[in-house]
Amino acid sequence: MKKEDKYSLAKWAIEHALKNGAQQASVSISDSRSSSIEVREQKIDKLEQAIQNNLTIRLFVDNKYSAHSTNRLKQQELARFIEEAIAGTRFLSEDEFRTLPDPELYYKGGGPELNVFDSRIDTIDPQKKIDLAFGVENEVFGKDERLISVTASYYDGMNGRVMVNSNGFEGDTASSYYGLYATVSVKGGDARPEAYWNENAIFFDRLKTEGIGAKALDRALKKFGQKKIASARMTMIVENVSAGRLLSPLIAALNGSAIQQKNSFLIDQLGQQVASEKLTLTDDPFIPGGRASRLFDGEGLASKKMAVFEKGVLKTYYIDTYYGKKLNMAPTTGGTSNLILETGDKNLEQLIASLDRGILVTGFNGGNSNGSTGDFSFGIDGFLIEKGQIVQPVSEMNITGNLKDLWMNLAETGNDFREDSSWRIPSLVFNQVDFSGI
Repeated sequence: MKKEDKYSLAKWAIEHALKNGAQQASVSISDSRSSSIEVREQKIDKLEQAIQNNLTIRLFVDNKYSAHSTNRLKQQELARFIEEAIAGTRFLSEDEFRTLPDPELYYKGGGPELNVFDSRIDTIDPQKKIDLAFGVENEVFGKDERLISVTASYYDGMNGRVMVNSNGFEGDTASSYYGLYATVSVKGGDARPEAYWNENAIFFDRLKTEGIGAKALDRALKKFGQKKIASARMTMIVENVSAGRLLSPLIAALNGSAIQQKNSFLIDQLGQQVASEKLTLTDDPFIPGGRASRLFDGEGLASKKMAVFEKGVLKTYYIDTYYGKKLNMAPTTGGTSNLILETGDKNLEQLIASLDRGILVTGFNGGNSNGSTGDFSFGIDGFLIEKGQIVQPVSEMNITGNLKDLWMNLAETGNDFREDSSWRIPSLVFNQVDFSGI
């Protein structure tokens, strides 16, 4: 369906909803296409392709709210679908806080070119995709006698959306992605060390295609001899590819729903020092080619660059229209775009070299955190560091503590964030972390 046809259908659906009793309505029409090829043992193990079209309508009827989705996009079928949805909404409880956003807060057009869609995505030769997947596998297959298995995959896709709100918003987005991935397992005594590596890009011609399988194999082989070591309080370096695991619960605590439901350890902390001065985090939706760049959010609110933490001081919450009304707070946005953590001047190797004793964490294995208290326990994989050198792979250990204490002990940030991620988080150094082992 062409973009113009989506707009026409969305506006018709809005009009039909208003004629049949809704006071407000919002319609999104999205389409997505994706493909993936997985290879194993020099054969194609899985080949998938998906095409989806979907309409979602949010209805505001007599102070009652509901949302409904369908993939039937013919007007005759949609008319009945909308009428039945409105009738069903009337049976729900009233919720005075459910409304569309203030029109003054909407994106009204213009803005920078974000460069997040590759118009050539439908022209990529399927054989080229297959060859790329086999190329990743061939970097590993038969290269080491300790190899148990290698799985490699290529994937790509696009997402397009048109959104219309009955009180004045109109907007559309389109984005694309490409990726290559390898996971490798090897023989290591009684253990079977496993590791992965992946590369991503928005444009096909910018996708890194070499070294992915070899990197996964190297990371797996380095895990030989993993074991627990004695429990201790030590310095922890978290590799950039895993650092998001520690940032995620911090961001979750800033969500409007968590604040309103008192399930956040950062309630009433705006303007206060909640982390080390080393934590400066910015939400920037305007990065050209950024994985999460956008001109408006899921409600149509105009995007804006926001300071989230500034030298450890909490500067904002993520508040959508609904929770803004419930909390009597001005809405900001309902979710993150590109998160940029201010970097230091050392790469991972230099961070390791600067450490007398500690653990480099390269992966997390399960665990949990309590949203209301910030208490956490995570399983980790990694390496013991002594006098600036990696001396022993470790596993089956846990880190425990409280997230506010952990982030207060952020001692240093690296300079090695990955540009192919929407969370541009470098390797991080934390002091005084409790490791549980033997």
